Amino acid sequence: MGPNLWANFGEAVSMILFCIGFANLLLHKNLIKKIIGLNIMDSSIYLFLALKGYINGHTVPIVVDGVQSVDAYINPIPSGLVLTGIVVSVSVTALMLSLTIRLYRRYQTLDLDEISKRLKKEGL
Repeated sequence: MGPNLWANFGEAVSMILFCIGFANLLLHKNLIKKIIGLNIMDSSIYLFLALKGYINGHTVPIVVDGVQSVDAYINPIPSGLVLTGIVVSVSVTALMLSLTIRLYRRYQTLDLDEISKRLKKEGL
């Protein structure tokens, strides 16, 4: 392994997690497993954004001791994006889980292919 991989270890882990979540989303037919895959993908993106926003040796952008130089602080935009993304992700996950519960109550299965077959039988 080269020095570039160790220098970008966090980014590589983020990409691997994204691929795991994407494969989980594509390969599983169970709706709960698809939701878990989507959450893994979300988490990998948040990790990537947090890593890109961090600058080694700099501190959070809160002015203390009169230090107002921009060079002393990290960029607050990626942190704000991660925080906003987490809130949206929790909301979307709650909506997906509630819809999954409704589908299970109606069709008594979480298998997406089986639900699709039953929908075709119903003519919807």
